[in-house]
Amino acid sequence: MGIIYYEDNRELREGLSYLIQATPGLSLRGAFGNCQHLPDEIRSLHPDVVLMDIDLPGLSGIDAVPLVKAILPATQVLMLTVFDDEDKIFRAIRNGASGYLLKHTSPAELIAAIFDLYRGGSPMTASIARKILQHFQQPKARPTEEYNLSARELDIVKGLVSGYSYKLIADELHISIDTVRSHIRSIYDKLQVNSKTEAVLKAMREGLV
Repeated sequence: MGIIYYEDNRELREGLSYLIQATPGLSLRGAFGNCQHLPDEIRSLHPDVVLMDIDLPGLSGIDAVPLVKAILPATQVLMLTVFDDEDKIFRAIRNGASGYLLKHTSPAELIAAIFDLYRGGSPMTASIARKILQHFQQPKARPTEEYNLSARELDIVKGLVSGYSYKLIADELHISIDTVRSHIRSIYDKLQVNSKTEAVLKAMREGLV
């Protein structure tokens, strides 16, 4: 699994770079102090996962996320930051980040989160997950009908909210993984989201499941 890491703190960048290089199954393809050349780096290094700080000089990590997704939509972005305020959390998620960890996360937990993200998970520091749940524990804002989701699409959304992988959803609904992916694309379009994490959060917020 190829990793690129954006972090302006040299000590942190070098420490995590060493950890990644020492972990079987992970390959550090680049570590950079800013996003000045991000488009070229993403195209040439073709990472599976990007670890992204928020407070970077020049282009912020949050604003860099949609650039990554525009170039390589399948690449997963994991925010790794000191910021835990709701505005930054939700902006990062809306821009396409699939995970959000605080920098005090232990090395073992961070490595586990990278593998989880690559396998389709959405790793988050517990305090971040709690903020998200508290934010979305509000009355349903819109009826399901407004999004025109089919019964099968709602079943798939329920599976995503439950944390099921695409394979498990396919097995539960007795359909192929390719069919699940096709429905997922339709769901993203109807909900106007760009990632599984954002779809799950919107489904919870809107009371769709």
